[in-house]
Amino acid sequence: MRELASSFAAAASATAMVASAALRGWWNDVNESPQWQDGAFFSLAAAYALVSAVALIQLIRIQRRVPELGWTTQKIFHLMNFLVNGVRALVFAFHVHVFLLRTKVYKLVLLDLPGLLFFSTYTLLVLFWAEIYHQARSLPTDKLRPAYIAVNSIIYVVQVCIWIYLGINDNTAVELASKIFIVAVSFVALLGFSVYGGRLFFLLRRFPIESKGRQKKLYEVGTVTAICVTCFLIRCVVVALSAFDPDVSLEVLDHPILDLFYYTLAEILPSALVLFVLRKLPPKRVSAQYHPIN
Repeated sequence: MRELASSFAAAASATAMVASAALRGWWNDVNESPQWQDGAFFSLAAAYALVSAVALIQLIRIQRRVPELGWTTQKIFHLMNFLVNGVRALVFAFHVHVFLLRTKVYKLVLLDLPGLLFFSTYTLLVLFWAEIYHQARSLPTDKLRPAYIAVNSIIYVVQVCIWIYLGINDNTAVELASKIFIVAVSFVALLGFSVYGGRLFFLLRRFPIESKGRQKKLYEVGTVTAICVTCFLIRCVVVALSAFDPDVSLEVLDHPILDLFYYTLAEILPSALVLFVLRKLPPKRVSAQYHPIN
């Protein structure tokens, strides 16, 4: 019986090794296949273009609904969504040229800049929620917008300095620092949504149940917070892994499936869901809940 069990275990182990080798070979074939690469990146381009078009259509609808309000937070949010997703669509539509650029820093700029714009777009929601929360608690709001501008300005200045240095001296350590910086930036966004999304959610929960619009606002804030915390958490984990493991690199042509899943889960799906949740048009008259940006 022992010999039979030992033989069975050896056969199972050999079968597992063969299956693992076959799977690894298939995975390598997929990564190196131009057909799979084109399929993955053109799919990403199409998905980004669709989200960008939805954001633009919604922006036009809002502008036609309340043209007298100027550039409100809602309008700027949709405009930035249109730009971020549009740039991503163009980058992946020309993926062969982007990934094979001889000057590596140009490729990093084309791949990382939309990620920074994505950060600015969605932290705009954090700013809006922070202003609502501070107003509801009778706290000062005059420092919130300057803080948002300052944080974003510092992030872009630091990232541009990193790109300039990499353009002059292609240094592996600095490239690693760039990825860690992106992880830190994503963590800032995650923290912002956790703090102000959570605070506003629990503030709304304390409102009387019969309050008009309470349930809808709870749904909006809770859902958007969960979506954004998840997508920035995914960005933190994957970018951190890619910084230390070349097999998880997002900046190469021969990782099409990894890129497809990453960008879908970290940007496309969150953007589409948030645009759907926040699809309601503003009222025709100016209300206390709809503030133009000065």
